[in-house]
Amino acid sequence: MLRKTSSTIVVLLLIAVLLISGWFIYYKFDLGSSKVKVAEDVMIERITDMGKLELVKYSMKDVIERKELRYFFPDQRVLFIAVGEVAGCIDLRKVEQDDIIRHKVDSITIYLPEPEICYVRLDHKKSKVYDISGAWLPGDTQNLVEGIYQLAEQRLLKNAEEMNVLGKTKENANIIFKPMIENITGAKVNIAFK
Repeated sequence: MLRKTSSTIVVLLLIAVLLISGWFIYYKFDLGSSKVKVAEDVMIERITDMGKLELVKYSMKDVIERKELRYFFPDQRVLFIAVGEVAGCIDLRKVEQDDIIRHKVDSITIYLPEPEICYVRLDHKKSKVYDISGAWLPGDTQNLVEGIYQLAEQRLLKNAEEMNVLGKTKENANIIFKPMIENITGAKVNIAFK
């Protein structure tokens, strides 16, 4: 009986020593914390020369509802609040020497290229999916979200065209670009478009 008790005590002491040793090693060598290691290789895909004069930017918010009507299953619906911007610009790289005509000592006509949409940018931080219904599978939800983001960019561009961004870009060429050139040249400047 004494022998059985002493062997039990030895086993318990051995377990206690192992537990204390394990605890010490765990905290001493910081085995409980995780470390994040990031490796990255940056590759330049394309270098673009900038020559576009941005003359107007429209910041927009649009509420878009898209429904997919189905025959046998419930309709899929997504409600999205899109926040983004559309900018109008003139590509000054297209201006050639023949496009700048000096009439007299104090008069210049500059023929600029037609305005264009520089970019349509959806703000992913401010835009959000407000509601999704009828999506049964996770893939359905992902497809609905991806589709609404694409639709939102198209809608921003269409809204910008309806709001005459390119007309406002032309107008701002006379308000912003013309005085700048007049100050540089000291001549009266006429702005026209090709």
